[in-house]
Amino acid sequence: MPYKRNGLRRVLMLTLLLGWALVVKSEPAPDSEPPFPERILSLDLCMDWILAFHVDKARVAGLSPLHKRYPLPLKLDDWPVHDGSLEQIYQLQPDLILVGEYNALLLRNRLQTLHLPVAVVSLPQSLEQIEDYERSILQLIGLPANLATSSPNEQHPDLSAPRLLLLGANGIGTGIGTFEDQILRQAGWGNYLTDQGYVSLDLEQLVTDPPDAVLWASPDSPSLANRFAEHPALAGRIPEQHWLTTDYWRWQCPGPWTWELIEQLRQAREVWH
Repeated sequence: MPYKRNGLRRVLMLTLLLGWALVVKSEPAPDSEPPFPERILSLDLCMDWILAFHVDKARVAGLSPLHKRYPLPLKLDDWPVHDGSLEQIYQLQPDLILVGEYNALLLRNRLQTLHLPVAVVSLPQSLEQIEDYERSILQLIGLPANLATSSPNEQHPDLSAPRLLLLGANGIGTGIGTFEDQILRQAGWGNYLTDQGYVSLDLEQLVTDPPDAVLWASPDSPSLANRFAEHPALAGRIPEQHWLTTDYWRWQCPGPWTWELIEQLRQAREVWH
């Protein structure tokens, strides 16, 4: 009997050790790489665009419904889309959820409570930060960081540069100290406005002291928001050839496409007279 009890004790001990070894083996090493996200989901427009720019649709669990309201010049009609509800996103069980720092606050908090992998991405506040922003997202989605587009050399301020007014809907102009202001100056323009931030424009002042050129940075659609830009007084003071256009979508989110926007403005500067 003592022999049988000792044999049974050894069998139980071996079983416990084997189970403990299996548990330890299943836990990832502290310094191991995070798992490669095979199914990625976006909660906002900027993350939609960066995924469309870098990722094959086979790896996308769902773009946000916002990309249908603000479409890219890319064919995304057959890409998967979620409806923005907690229930559907939870059912999709994505490996990674991308969201900008200011977006979907309640939804992302609830998703984190359900232990879904949410990555909150800080958006760049300057041109210098775009490359790091792109690199950080590439690392999150499992792509080499060297795929990030390189920023152009910084331009020194040109005090003699022509003054460009960036005009938005409802007569709102973009002043200094803004991300858009950096884009204008990088392209070789001066900002017509000297006030900080976003300014409600005075039509009489514009007519009295018109800018050298105007960039109409709003969608081409008939609405009351566009009435300010269509005022006959402006048309009489600013020649038609001094009304510039760029790809509107490139202004909506900072990203690698911002460099192409700057190039468009630089080309307009070169032909301006």
